[in-house]
Amino acid sequence: MPRNPAAWLITTARNRAIDRLRSERSRSASEIARLRTLEEAAIDSPFDESGPPIPDERLGLIFACCHPSLAREAQVTLTLRLVAGLTVPEVSRALLTPPATIAQRLVRAKRKIRDAAIPIAEPPPEHLPDRIDAVLTVLYLIYTEGHTATGGDGLRRDDVAEEAIRLAEVLHGLMPDEAEPTALLALMTLHHARRAARTGADGALVLLGDQDRGLWDREAIGRGTALVERSLRMRRPPGRYALEAAIAALHAEAPAAADTDWPQILAIYDELRRAAPSPVVDLNRAVALGEVAGPQAALDAVDALVADGRLGGYAPLHAARADLLRRLGRAGEATEAYALAAGLAGNAAERDFLAGRAQPGSAGTA
Repeated sequence: MPRNPAAWLITTARNRAIDRLRSERSRSASEIARLRTLEEAAIDSPFDESGPPIPDERLGLIFACCHPSLAREAQVTLTLRLVAGLTVPEVSRALLTPPATIAQRLVRAKRKIRDAAIPIAEPPPEHLPDRIDAVLTVLYLIYTEGHTATGGDGLRRDDVAEEAIRLAEVLHGLMPDEAEPTALLALMTLHHARRAARTGADGALVLLGDQDRGLWDREAIGRGTALVERSLRMRRPPGRYALEAAIAALHAEAPAAADTDWPQILAIYDELRRAAPSPVVDLNRAVALGEVAGPQAALDAVDALVADGRLGGYAPLHAARADLLRRLGRAGEATEAYALAAGLAGNAAERDFLAGRAQPGSAGTA
């Protein structure tokens, strides 16, 4: 008997699947590429049977790939590609990194695993905290792809989002006394509660302020809010996901868009900038600033991000700038910014919405 029958079965089944897929001729180019990736992973880093099982095979593989011998960026990139199954363009969008850089990072990570004989195995329980930050990042980025798809016709990929939530629930059950896994589950739950209102009957995008809040899942909002409160009691100062979840809870609890507590949201973004600084956080803070101090203050902050350059290819940056220009009555500049954002948008729902705003006359009256 093998030391770990479950691990042996996973390895055997994977190898059998590779053999079967290789023998079939009617495979798309994407399936063939995926097969090659799986085959390389099987050759370069065979599954180690010695680790104790995590109560979910996929979550176990995520922990296995987030090996501390790899650089953090390599852990996340490798796991998103090999375990989550995201394509290189999807990983590129998630990490705001050029596709060529992502491809190089994957090659280097697999080479290091092979050359340094890094065992890709589930870690024992005492080593889970060493990998939890990377695992949380992976789960959040999987959810982000489901929340707003990189490509395709629809705004959302509910199957991807729901798988991320399922994995977050398993992780929360595995580490119930850890604040950030609790907070991440809260954040996903609160965002997912709004999904039915994010698009109209025709699939067109609906902005947060225009959504029919009667379509929001109030039971899910209640669960998410309770998880936020629990995570905030567990850790002081709060971590990144607790702060983001607190912002999501403030949006979810507002009976109408006009009732949103923007000053409190802005204050939380200030804390988030200290806890987890990033240009995306700065962009979201600028949007909140616009609701508190007016569009000119927000535009100054957004223009600083444009000058910084790190979000140059990020459609939400240019969409936010376009909206601020519209609010300031600068219709011509707003139209140009909407057109730029539409050209950078991934899925058709976003692209159609932004392209509609870019039509002459639309930016000034929307």
